[in-house]
Amino acid sequence: MARSAKTATKAALTPPQRLKPAARKAATEGVDAAEARAIAASEPVSAKVKRGKTAKPLAPERVAAILDALQQTYPNVVCALVHHNAFELTIATILSAQTTDVGVNKATPELFRMFPTPKALAGAPTDEVERLIKTTGFFRSKAKNIQGAARALVERFGGEVPKTIEEMIQLPGVARKTANVVLGSWYGIASGVVVDTHVLRLSKRLELTKNDDPVKVEQDLMKIIPRDRWIAFSHELIHHGRQVCVARNPRCADCSLEHLCNSADKTWSSH
Repeated sequence: MARSAKTATKAALTPPQRLKPAARKAATEGVDAAEARAIAASEPVSAKVKRGKTAKPLAPERVAAILDALQQTYPNVVCALVHHNAFELTIATILSAQTTDVGVNKATPELFRMFPTPKALAGAPTDEVERLIKTTGFFRSKAKNIQGAARALVERFGGEVPKTIEEMIQLPGVARKTANVVLGSWYGIASGVVVDTHVLRLSKRLELTKNDDPVKVEQDLMKIIPRDRWIAFSHELIHHGRQVCVARNPRCADCSLEHLCNSADKTWSSH
């Protein structure tokens, strides 16, 4: 089902702040519960062998139904991090580790106002950077990473965020997840699938992977998800993991994927 390994370019995601409030709400929070239940009812039921085990979890028609339900639930999906350029998105994504996007969005406006370019951030007083990002947690190591990334952008890439994953992961604090976010959301380059804690949890619940390692999970997803859906799929699953399919007590009765899911920890089931 997946396409060739060549880099595919597609329309980049709209930065969230460019959307009107109603459109932004739909793009990040999804449709309301009643519409989500209607979407679920329109999708086929995934037959199960037993509780927690689907008969053919990777069947192309099941994967297509999952993608269809997600696309209907999160129309015109966006990355939740506020950003105006690739540099801001890179820094914001590094800061998002082990914290919420809401918290990052509160910290970055002043950070980017004071240090709007890689050169400015690279030369900024470290204690001032730490003060500005303190609320995001692990602020000392994050300050080191974002200033190191800014310095690398200036010294190695002429102040521009590179457009390949091989170059992106050379930046301090940037691994495949951050690189995929920036390349996909800003440049529209489908270099891989973003695997954060939500994508990891939901991919396992939906039986799209049996792995726990994010790199292996990404490889599994890239094999079954069409390349032109990699960018949007990641963000749809991230939003779904925050709003509905939460870690504890998932809202299964209001889930647009409910007919397709046979997870052992479902809180409600129609089948």
